[in-house]
Amino acid sequence: MEYQIDKESLKEFNSQSVLINKENRKRLACYSFNSKLHTYNWLEDFPEMQNCTNLVEVQFKNTRKSFYINSTNIELKQGDVVAVEALPGHDIGTVTLTGKLVLLQMKKNNFRLTENGLRRIYRIAREGDLEKYELAKSREEITMIRSREISQDLGLDMKIGDVEYQGDGNKAIFYYIADERVDFRELIKILASEFRVKVEMKQIGARQEAGRIGGIGPCGRQLCCSGWLTNFVSVSTSAARIQELSINPQKLAGQCAKLKCCLNYEVDGYIEAQRKLPSREVVLETKEGEYYHFKTDIFSGMMTYSLGKNGVSTLVTIHKDRVYELISLNKKGIKPNNLIGETEEKQKPREVYGGNSLNDDSITRFDNSVQDKPKSKKRKSSRRKNKNKRNSNRGSGQDEK
Repeated sequence: MEYQIDKESLKEFNSQSVLINKENRKRLACYSFNSKLHTYNWLEDFPEMQNCTNLVEVQFKNTRKSFYINSTNIELKQGDVVAVEALPGHDIGTVTLTGKLVLLQMKKNNFRLTENGLRRIYRIAREGDLEKYELAKSREEITMIRSREISQDLGLDMKIGDVEYQGDGNKAIFYYIADERVDFRELIKILASEFRVKVEMKQIGARQEAGRIGGIGPCGRQLCCSGWLTNFVSVSTSAARIQELSINPQKLAGQCAKLKCCLNYEVDGYIEAQRKLPSREVVLETKEGEYYHFKTDIFSGMMTYSLGKNGVSTLVTIHKDRVYELISLNKKGIKPNNLIGETEEKQKPREVYGGNSLNDDSITRFDNSVQDKPKSKKRKSSRRKNKNKRNSNRGSGQDEK
């Protein structure tokens, strides 16, 4: 079954791309440095570090970066828009890094040279190059929508998440997500004939898609995958259990519907702090009864125990040093009177954080309660006067009768 191209939809596609091109001219006129996945060049002020290599890091749309060789020794700096070698034609990108740090970035990203070697930087982008770049970028959104319709008509189990046109408009990269292997040979033929470009299909994961699209996380900051994170490490639910977080998929999942990458950031700190805590399975024996572990504040070292397994009403919070002391006493067969020592004062949660807690202050502490009291007295005295007048009037009325 051959797929037939709708000529009317193709004409509408071309007309819409021209309109979008006109609307986006002002927005795309300023080709400033893209801060996404930005690496600070702290060796920029050292000429010997900048001249030690002619390799340059160039960034394209969203998170795509690559390394090129400045064979003609063009004077480049961060933020310059350059035309680079591509197959076929040329591409337009932004210089993000120069000098010695490029070698370190290549080592960090495990960059491997191909048989053809590194591609070259042709020149700093001219006005004609930027016009072609604007025209190509203005077609991306419409191409993505149209390609989704075509893949759906063909019955392919895949989702095209983003489309990136090359700077000269001769090539388009289609980023897609699929759970299983997809036979998209027929799709490539249709896309190439309809959009008149060389088509490249590139499969990405859910985290990479979130990095390309971008967004704001629940912390109020830019997503790590679109801001600075390049290597995606697997995240498991054990990281949430170590940090004593509730296993709630809605709260632990990010915009990619996977576990948040930030769950791995503080795991090592929690593991080190938990090693200094006593075992939670140990039951503390006192003359009052047996105390069972209820909860722990890991970093402050405060542990809460309850009298009995279900004694939630009788909770006592003590320091981990006191817990070690009680464990050693129980091993010797000694049962203290209670969990808190004789000379040790009962610690409240506010003392853990410095002693000055907002919980001690009343909500109405700023109200002028002193001025309200005289008003109440005046009201009472005025009521009494009114009562006395009524009584006197009633008494005089009876005497007249």
